[in-house]
Amino acid sequence: MRERETNPIRQSPTGKPELEREEIMTEQELKSVVEAIVYIAAEPVPLKTLRDLFPNEPTEKIAAVVGELTAEYQAPHHGIEIREVAHGLKMSTKPEHYDILKQFARAQRPPTRLSLSALETLACIAYKQPVTLPEIQQIRGVNASSVIHTLLERKLITAAGRKAVVGRPILYRTTKEFLVHFGLKDLSELPTLKEFEEIASHGSFSADAASLGSSKGIPDPSGTVGFADPSAESIQVLDDPAEDGPTY
Repeated sequence: MRERETNPIRQSPTGKPELEREEIMTEQELKSVVEAIVYIAAEPVPLKTLRDLFPNEPTEKIAAVVGELTAEYQAPHHGIEIREVAHGLKMSTKPEHYDILKQFARAQRPPTRLSLSALETLACIAYKQPVTLPEIQQIRGVNASSVIHTLLERKLITAAGRKAVVGRPILYRTTKEFLVHFGLKDLSELPTLKEFEEIASHGSFSADAASLGSSKGIPDPSGTVGFADPSAESIQVLDDPAEDGPTY
């Protein structure tokens, strides 16, 4: 089996994204990556976008792969399909499952809404845990009491005892709920701080997949696969309200 190098996306001379690669992909490789692109896309993916992304691949090959994927997902053992929507490709749940999916979606909890301040505080706890409120405030430079209260209410963090220092401040750590929301198997899957900053800059998180564990996969960051992937919870980043105050 030949070894393959990672192919980062670059800007072509025309300003359009394309993959840096010197070799033609096999049909199976192309099919796999096209499937992944359609899966994570928040909007329908036009064929032209795929042609721009893979300039070294013949248009006929890309079209054939799209046709094969569409046909494969029509098989009865698949609960989703790839449909043409607004001149682009979009994953969607099949119409025959609408009633049960609607019932299932109603039973799901609503998205968890967090301010940027809360998200930054949560990151401090995730990477430094167990950690005390004074330590968090020293890192962030602002009063984080109200943010801690919010995170406790959302069950994203919990008390983890008290630190054996003067005043015995409460220690905080993340919870199983935190792992579920961010699609992590365990804390070893936390990304680097640089990766976290890149994730935070996108402005919204899908539980399964905005995915702090982005290096492990990106399960539908849009939270919408046709009907709306009803199992997806999401963490939405709000404009920063006045949750923080100066540290006194």
